Amino acid sequence: MTLDELLDTFEFFDDWEDKYRFIIDLGKELPGLPDTDKTDAHLIRGCQSQVWLTYESTDELLRFNMDSDAHIVRGLIAVVLIAIQNRSGAEIQRLDIEGIFGQLDLLAHLSVTRGNGLRAMVSRIKEVAHRHTD
Repeated sequence: MTLDELLDTFEFFDDWEDKYRFIIDLGKELPGLPDTDKTDAHLIRGCQSQVWLTYESTDELLRFNMDSDAHIVRGLIAVVLIAIQNRSGAEIQRLDIEGIFGQLDLLAHLSVTRGNGLRAMVSRIKEVAHRHTD
């Protein structure tokens, strides 16, 4: 799914119950991480649930793999990955992910702790992107 498709699909739903179900369904499609990658070194601090992040860099593009122990968080991870996957470090640095969350009206419908966790994910991704920016 592309970012434009995600934004269009969100507009299709009338209420937030449907949007939550859609987000959770997105999370169910994530491949997840093997248990060997679910280590403290890959854990993102600041999230209410456990969230792990690994990545690889090929042809100057970053590919992230993330997982969580919570269904809604896996869905939020899917939203983030749709926005940032297979981009260069510089593109990710320039990307206004908070603006995307605003378009989806996402932060207004999450608890404060979930919103802080979402920001912690983005912060960690931006750190990785910064290390891979020429």
